[in-house]
Amino acid sequence: MSGTRVLLADDHTLVRAGLRKLLESMPDIHVVGEAGDGLALLALAEQLQPHLVLMDIAMPGLNGLEATARLIKAMPGIRVMILSMHQNEEYVRRALRHGAVAYLLKDSAPMELELAMTAVLRGETYLSPAVSKGVLDDYVHRLREDDQPSEHLSPRQREVLQLIAEGLSTKDIARRLDLSVKTVETHRTTLMRQLDVHEVTGLVRHALKLGLVTL
Repeated sequence: MSGTRVLLADDHTLVRAGLRKLLESMPDIHVVGEAGDGLALLALAEQLQPHLVLMDIAMPGLNGLEATARLIKAMPGIRVMILSMHQNEEYVRRALRHGAVAYLLKDSAPMELELAMTAVLRGETYLSPAVSKGVLDDYVHRLREDDQPSEHLSPRQREVLQLIAEGLSTKDIARRLDLSVKTVETHRTTLMRQLDVHEVTGLVRHALKLGLVTL
């Protein structure tokens, strides 16, 4: 198939349907698949080999930021555009750090999506005007700061942290990740020690700060 192969990742079916219709009206754009969560997205990307992924942040199980990082590591040539309702600079900074090349607000005009895709396919980075002011300066400044303990979490630790913050029990997390209950308990204990917190609410706060979950 000639043209640009696009994969959609959003946990809202109507949002995906609207995006598909919009994208398929653009020349040389082919939507090859849809995913409702980050884990499904990773499996589909391996199977379908898209050029471009349009990714939501707030998805169950594995959020868009973590999915982006894993996707870029597995498929370095892929381009990821984040589509989000969140204008917070922290989300934008983390999206860029995780490998995204665009951050577009969901209330943007359809014309802006086309402009963003054109820029990304030229190899450029695109930020919605509403979030771009000050974000790049802030991003560079923060990268120069000393790393925080939360920056050293492994992908598995981040995955467990997200599921804890989503309210899953230890048994549910073990079942979801195909781990033993003891292993999940070890991850929880290690997270608390590494992040210097002593209760689940502290873990939830860190998950929010990292953009693993949203309010």
